Amino acid sequence: MKGARQTGKTYLLKKFGTQEYKDCHYFNFEETPEIKDLFINNLKPEHLLPNLELYSKKKIHAKTDLIIFDEIQSCDGALTSLKYFNENAHNYHIAAAGSLLGLKLSKGSSFPVGKVNLFNIYPLTFSEFLSAIGEQQYLIFIQELSSKTNSSEVFHKHLIEYLRCYYFTGGMPEVVKEYRDSKDLAVCRNIQKEILTTYELDFAKHAKTIEIPKISLLWESVPGHLSRENKKFVFSSVKKSARARDYESSLQWLMDAGLIYKTYATERARGPLQANLKKDIFKIYHLDVGLLGAMVNMSSDILLQKNMLFNTYHGAFVENYVATHLKAIREETLIYWKSEGKKAEVDFLIENNGHIYPLEVKAGINTKSKSLKSFSTQFHPPKLLRISLLPLHVGNNILNIPLYALPELERLMHL
Repeated sequence: MKGARQTGKTYLLKKFGTQEYKDCHYFNFEETPEIKDLFINNLKPEHLLPNLELYSKKKIHAKTDLIIFDEIQSCDGALTSLKYFNENAHNYHIAAAGSLLGLKLSKGSSFPVGKVNLFNIYPLTFSEFLSAIGEQQYLIFIQELSSKTNSSEVFHKHLIEYLRCYYFTGGMPEVVKEYRDSKDLAVCRNIQKEILTTYELDFAKHAKTIEIPKISLLWESVPGHLSRENKKFVFSSVKKSARARDYESSLQWLMDAGLIYKTYATERARGPLQANLKKDIFKIYHLDVGLLGAMVNMSSDILLQKNMLFNTYHGAFVENYVATHLKAIREETLIYWKSEGKKAEVDFLIENNGHIYPLEVKAGINTKSKSLKSFSTQFHPPKLLRISLLPLHVGNNILNIPLYALPELERLMHL
């Protein structure tokens, strides 16, 4: 299980272990680094299991118990041992998690490919946010939303209000829990600041010394890139003398740590999209819209100003919201379309069942779009998709999906 810090990996594994197993044995390689010594000389399960039992002072039973290795990226031996557990002791159940596991995998370490199942953990989506704060009726409304149901104006307005709250809190579990329990946005913001601090401490702790200043500059530049009308990433905007070859490895570090997402440009909206990407033309998005707001010190007062939040920073929060949800829903490379003459641009492309769907993001209720029409004329997609503040509507081959219903994209796009 991999993902950025504070996305809930440890909580999920412990909860799963408690609910589904007779006993749960937890080992954290960062909190108690001395455990690493158990994985130095011999990685055979028949050697490791007695030592783990001796360390934890508990018997580990096959099949009925769960072994959890947390922050496993900190121990190469533990990573490699998963192979031998799989081959020689598969009756023992093991779950592992790592906040910076993506960094370890990117270095080509001896990861037991084919021996483990990988899961990515992301911040809570808006639907998960509604569930977490106990608003089940609104969650059900979204899940049952279709072109055949009558759209409730009251529910629509209330969901927009909750969406504004989500844009402030984001989807980090600890922040959402605080919002649910206290509704104190100031405390929520303090937690977000603490999370951002832990990320910055990771730069100093886990990155190469020569890379730390570059990683910090890139990280601090994310809100600035998103605030521009043309959100294409330009290295020189990070630092005037910055060149791509000097900063590419630092940008990759942030991606491997799960802190940013890239979306690549393409001019040919034909499948497979991955074969037509322009890897040197891209945008970057923050992993969480709430943390993005904390980075720019967005005031909670903006929640009282109707839809101003959606339009601020050239719609940066809306576009970032869509990017993070697409990543969580589809777990694919994010792609956008830019016409050859660069006169038209569609925010995201969705590849589904051999078809390419354009997805345009609108921050408000003005949904006129020359870019969608240009895309339709050139590529003739089966349907045009648009995300906006308007209720669900289908007409003229355009499906308008309300922002709050984005988690239901995979179902709604086939209406």
